[in-house]
Amino acid sequence: MADLSTLARPYAKAAFDYANEHNVVSEWQDFLFIASTIVSDKSFHTWLDDPAISAEQKSAALIDIYDAQVATEGDSAFKQLLNNTQGHSSNGDASYPKVTPALHNFVNQLAAQERLALIPEVYEHYRRHKAASLKQLDAYVTTAYPLTADQRDMLQTRLAGSLNASVVLHESVDPSLLAGATIKVGDKIIDDSVRGKLQQLKTQLTA
Repeated sequence: MADLSTLARPYAKAAFDYANEHNVVSEWQDFLFIASTIVSDKSFHTWLDDPAISAEQKSAALIDIYDAQVATEGDSAFKQLLNNTQGHSSNGDASYPKVTPALHNFVNQLAAQERLALIPEVYEHYRRHKAASLKQLDAYVTTAYPLTADQRDMLQTRLAGSLNASVVLHESVDPSLLAGATIKVGDKIIDDSVRGKLQQLKTQLTA
C-alpha cells in the first residue's frame, strides 16, 4: 500500500491549484494547518477510525471545531497557534473567515474517501506547493539566546539575498550553543555557534 505522503500528494495539489487560482492560498493553508493539528490529536484520530460514525459527521465535526475556535471573535488557543506559527498578527482578536463552501466540499471528499487522517500530510505538501510558487524557503535558526527584532530582520535580509528567495525563519533557542547560531536550509547546515567552533578545534587538535 502506498505511504501516507504519496496518498496525500494529489489532494494537496488539487487544493493548492484551486486556492491559487481563486486567491485564497492563505485561507486554505490556515484551515489545513489547524485541521492537521486536530486530526493529529490521539483521541480525535481514534474517533475518526470509528466505523459507526458517518463521513458527513466526521467532516462536519472538523469544520465545526475550526469555525467555533478560529472563525470567531475573541481569543482562543487555535488562533494563538495560527498567530505564532503562520506569520499572522499576534493580536488574539484577529479575525479569520469561516470555512467556505469550496473548502467544505474538499473536506467532504476527503471524508467520503476515508482520507481525513491524511490532512497532516496534505498540509505539508500544500506548504511545499506554496513555497515553490513564491520561491520561498524555510530557514531553521537555532540560537543560544532569542533573536532581537533587529537581528531577525538582518538575518532574514541576508539569507534572502544570498539564497535569492523569500525566506521564512523558524526560530528555536538552545543555550548549549553558548553563542552564535546554527542555520538549516534544506539539506544545508551552517554552524556558526561557539559550541560548533570548539568542536571543530577539538577535531583539528586530535586529528
